[in-house]
Amino acid sequence: MQTPAQVELHWECTASLFYPCYTVDTFVVGKSNQFAHAASLAVAESPGTTGFNPLLIYAGVGLGKTHILQAIAQYCLSRGKAKKVNYVSSEKFTNDFISSIQNNNTVEFNRVYRSSDVLLVDDVHFFIGKESTQEAFFHTFNTLHQNGKQIVLTSDRPPRELKGLEERLISRFQWGLVTDIQPPDYETRVAILRKKAEIEDIQLPDEVIFFIAKNITSNIRELEGALIRLLAYSSITGDDISLDLTSKVLKDIIKSSSKNINIESIQSEVSNFYNIPIDLIIGKTRRKEVVTARQVAMYLAKILTNSSLKTIGLHFGGRDHSTVIHSYQLVEQRKKTDKQFNHQINNIISKIKGL
Repeated sequence: MQTPAQVELHWECTASLFYPCYTVDTFVVGKSNQFAHAASLAVAESPGTTGFNPLLIYAGVGLGKTHILQAIAQYCLSRGKAKKVNYVSSEKFTNDFISSIQNNNTVEFNRVYRSSDVLLVDDVHFFIGKESTQEAFFHTFNTLHQNGKQIVLTSDRPPRELKGLEERLISRFQWGLVTDIQPPDYETRVAILRKKAEIEDIQLPDEVIFFIAKNITSNIRELEGALIRLLAYSSITGDDISLDLTSKVLKDIIKSSSKNINIESIQSEVSNFYNIPIDLIIGKTRRKEVVTARQVAMYLAKILTNSSLKTIGLHFGGRDHSTVIHSYQLVEQRKKTDKQFNHQINNIISKIKGL
């Protein structure tokens, strides 16, 4: 696995750590991400001059948010599209802000961030519950936007679902373009594996690529992780990469896709996602947002575990099997007509499988 390379830019780039492989050229485009890719390329080519300001890309774990964000940054720098490109995680922004307060140096903090030509912030959901940091970012956002500077953000959910974030920030996040990245389909997974093999200068039999793409479906991070494990094993043992070897080396990873997923872990993840306590989810409350979370949790329990309908119902306050079936049907129907809701479900599933 490659180690991040330190890129010497301006001091203004407070977190100038880029993975060399996270470029526009190595980003594999498929149906699940083609719009996000096109929008990213547009802002990288003409930062601050498109209608995509800010550009906010939301996606589940391991679907390429950081890759595309760093690709924009490296494109702007390598093509001379902007002089001061500042790429940071939300955690880094928060820590810099706290440090500036502790050292009585907020003026310098403001200078660093508000002089950016392009500001890219990864995982803005990290700002939830951090009121002072939100205040600092609000003013930074305003300054940059008013000066026509480009802002690009990523999140694990759409702005409206960022409960605990100030309404004025949520509103600003939606000023430009909000788009998503979905889990890659089979064809895209095959293309990703081929691109990774090309980068590593490794010849992989098609049957091996197809096997991995078929069995590792959750996200790109796990897909590439499986390939890295296979390549490492082959390199150490000297064994040629074959379908039999692949099946042997990856058997634990493939099994883990359903391993340790139980009703309790599903309830916990749904509770975290919707910011609703588990006792309300399994209780009798009929508030709309609680009912939705409860139905989603029962739906996921049905599709992700081998538990019987009766067992699932017992985990949700002793409800009967017909309630579980009804919840499953409602969620399944809504997924077909509500793209944002469907993304929520995929996002939660990704988080559950990453536990």
